[in-house]
Amino acid sequence: MTDMLHTLFGSQSVLIGTVLPFLIVLTVVVFVHEMGHYLVGRWCGIGVKAFSVGFGPELIGFNDRRGTRWKLSAIPLGGYVKFAGDEGVTSSTSSPTEAMSAEERAVAFHTQPVWKRAATVFAGPAFNILLTIAIFSVFFALYGKMVADPMVAEVRPGGPAAVAGFQPGDRFVSVDGDKVETFSDVQRIVSSRAGDSLNFVVQRNGQEIKLSATPELIEQKDPLGNTVKIAVIGVVNNQELGNFRRIEYGPVESVVQAVRESGFIIARTGQFFGRFFAGREDKCQLGGPVKIATMAGQAASQGIDWLIQLTAMLSIGIGLLNLFPLPPLDGGHLIFYAAEAVIGRPVRPAVQEIFFRFGFLLVLGFMGFVVFNDLFAC
Repeated sequence: MTDMLHTLFGSQSVLIGTVLPFLIVLTVVVFVHEMGHYLVGRWCGIGVKAFSVGFGPELIGFNDRRGTRWKLSAIPLGGYVKFAGDEGVTSSTSSPTEAMSAEERAVAFHTQPVWKRAATVFAGPAFNILLTIAIFSVFFALYGKMVADPMVAEVRPGGPAAVAGFQPGDRFVSVDGDKVETFSDVQRIVSSRAGDSLNFVVQRNGQEIKLSATPELIEQKDPLGNTVKIAVIGVVNNQELGNFRRIEYGPVESVVQAVRESGFIIARTGQFFGRFFAGREDKCQLGGPVKIATMAGQAASQGIDWLIQLTAMLSIGIGLLNLFPLPPLDGGHLIFYAAEAVIGRPVRPAVQEIFFRFGFLLVLGFMGFVVFNDLFAC
């Protein structure tokens, strides 16, 4: 009996502490993504048949005055917008134009100019990125940002920095040609460049000295307690030498800083995937739904601020993933629309079908890979 109660309440704890935060975060991110498609589609004069949060059977819903069915569906793992004359912005088939009335053709998705279709498709990922910028803006406005001068307090014996000749008291001026102002600037560049020889300029005793070091991967704990691998050169910044301080931002400055921070994330993500496909990144860096759910539970246990920050990171990640040039992702459709704009006519349906099937298999394979990582490999 005791074992049964433990299992029951343990399952409820997992549900409330992990699954529920994950579903909340995912629902927010998906809703914003689909709202991007919806708002820009409506702005372009495209009719919308349905807006669904979730898949499968409808739980509750209502029709607005324009005839759009807004609904909450039973499977809370995504969502979609169904445009007039089409199964959705990620569909490869559409209703026959000949069978439509003039009114239906005027608002059908597939009869719109290519720029309207492209704008509608691009809006989903764009809104995800805008959500991240909005969240970062609020956090910078409320809390500012803790920074430290780019000073070396200690050099780890035997590490890349020690081998390169770094010394305590050195001040970073630039890393691989990029000027740095804070110690976090140095960490941001170094952390994603394991195995790359980087050129550093440091200031020492009033002189600029050039050094080269190759970051190496080490395991350490992230703020949520997970073990992660990150590239370092083996230098430490401390309170005394680093001059830690908080920078406060006004409303406009907060937005500017949020855009910069989002730009850093986008650049690092592109850099990561380039290195990953070249076999130079740890496969365990990629996580799927199980890892995200675990992180959502950990973030929720730390407080609402952590969960909101995770929402920002997941939102920009989903936005960038959807821009990959693979059907059935949004980026795959944008490739077809770009080709249509160049050649002056839509890509032949047979060619689209081949690419959609190939892309679907690749996306399915990627999903299987990250789930395998979650459950067995990492």
